[in-house]
Amino acid sequence: MSWMLVAAVLLATAGLLVLGVLAIRLWLDVRVLAKGVDEASRALTEAAGEPADSAAVAAAR
Repeated sequence: MSWMLVAAVLLATAGLLVLGVLAIRLWLDVRVLAKGVDEASRALTEAAGEPADSAAVAAAR
């Protein structure tokens, strides 16, 4: 009967380790996604500023 308890504890420990590894992988993927979103938003901000700069130069002429 005690071997069933040991097996249950080992399975629970293995399950928690698997969940921990998956959580770390998810966290790393979220960091990569956040970096991509940040780069895209900076590119959009820069692109949105270019027409305004061009319009100001054209109006000054």
